[in-house]
Amino acid sequence: MNTLRTSASALGIAGLALGLLACAPATAESGSAPEETPAASAEASEFPITIEHAMGETTIPEEPLRIVALDPSYVDATLLLGSHLVGYAQYRQDPDDPFAPYLGDVSEFAGDAVSVGTMAEPDLEAILALEPDLIISAKVRQEALYPQLSQIAPTVFSESTGPTWRENVVLLGEALGKKDEAEAAVAAYEERAAAVGAEILEAQPDLTVDLVRFAGEDTARLYSSNSFIGEILTDMGLPRPETAPDTTEEIFVPISQEQILDVDAGLILVSSWEPEGAEGDASRAQREQFESNPLWDRLEGEKLYVDDAVFLASVSIQGAHEVITTLAEHFGVDPQLKD
Repeated sequence: MNTLRTSASALGIAGLALGLLACAPATAESGSAPEETPAASAEASEFPITIEHAMGETTIPEEPLRIVALDPSYVDATLLLGSHLVGYAQYRQDPDDPFAPYLGDVSEFAGDAVSVGTMAEPDLEAILALEPDLIISAKVRQEALYPQLSQIAPTVFSESTGPTWRENVVLLGEALGKKDEAEAAVAAYEERAAAVGAEILEAQPDLTVDLVRFAGEDTARLYSSNSFIGEILTDMGLPRPETAPDTTEEIFVPISQEQILDVDAGLILVSSWEPEGAEGDASRAQREQFESNPLWDRLEGEKLYVDDAVFLASVSIQGAHEVITTLAEHFGVDPQLKD
């Protein structure tokens, strides 16, 4: 989780935004009503709509056509629903390749999208300049900036981005006037997860699966059934070992080197957060320490090293599909890919 730092400069930018907005037409959050146009789509005819979310209620006057997403899961969700992303919080290190490879060609819906800063410190002036129709993010990301953001454009926040990732897709779909499409996308994912999981279990009926992650801390992370990957495995019907430590309060259980045997399973997914620089160096060093421990060699399960950006960081329908594809390929079963 990123810790929000609201600086004096950010507040100054907020003041600039408010000043500019004072000269602009009123938004729906200040009570304005949209004008009907002959070209309005079926979805657009549903507007204005009022969305209940983690920060209260927000009225969206007309179908949003310019979206700013301040969390990567909402970047993915915006593209999933075929809406125009104009701004995003930078979450990948390479500015020349800002979108995850599993998203494929994003040019149709994000060809002119630009970075508006980081999740911890989004640039309010840059967001204002994009003239968005909707800002989407989460309370855990930018709660302190919500008042300023909602003055720029209608702003909708989920409570979190992890355990509620499917509900968040539907929340965005509702804000976009595409709730039916969002619910269909979630249902299609769940159907595919169950089908591929059933084929895997047919081949290996006693299979159990765990995921351990190295993030440069004193302890490793054993991801819980309440996490993104935990929910995908549940949707696939792939159980965690009965003896595996678990929690419903957090997304992972800390594991010390003395507890390495607690990560054992039929298949042990191994992930490591290794960006360039000191943070990545710390994760690599931690992974090497665990792997050199004699207990690591005593693990009986098969180890599969997986892409951290997909299995842990994606938190999206597209990322979940990529997880399913990876597991299907590993076990040599039909990936149930849709045309």
